[in-house]
Amino acid sequence: MRKQQPHSDSVQAFLDEVPEQDQARYTLRLYVTGHTPLSTRAIVRIRKICEEHLEGRYDLEVVDIAKNPTLAAGEQIIAAPTLIKKLPLPLRRFIGDMSQTERILLGLDLLKTEEKPSSKS
Repeated sequence: MRKQQPHSDSVQAFLDEVPEQDQARYTLRLYVTGHTPLSTRAIVRIRKICEEHLEGRYDLEVVDIAKNPTLAAGEQIIAAPTLIKKLPLPLRRFIGDMSQTERILLGLDLLKTEEKPSSKS
């Protein structure tokens, strides 16, 4: 009869397999509407964030809702631009012009704890 391993060992084994957040590969999808100034700015901003903070470890797909409405409907996109972080989990959505870099970095878990704004004065 095989001896069952303690639960904590299996949890630790799982955690050991999960890549560190600073080494994880990011899968992002940015939904835009055509070649509008708002869409263009969102693309530029997200690419800049990715290059500065995720260099070499991200996949960014830009989807034009006008050209691919089925994909947008499947993701339940109701506004554009919308950025979806698919991986690493948890899934996150960012809606708007993508100008709030700090908010996006926080949502992508790219700001270290000491860098996060505190409520203390």
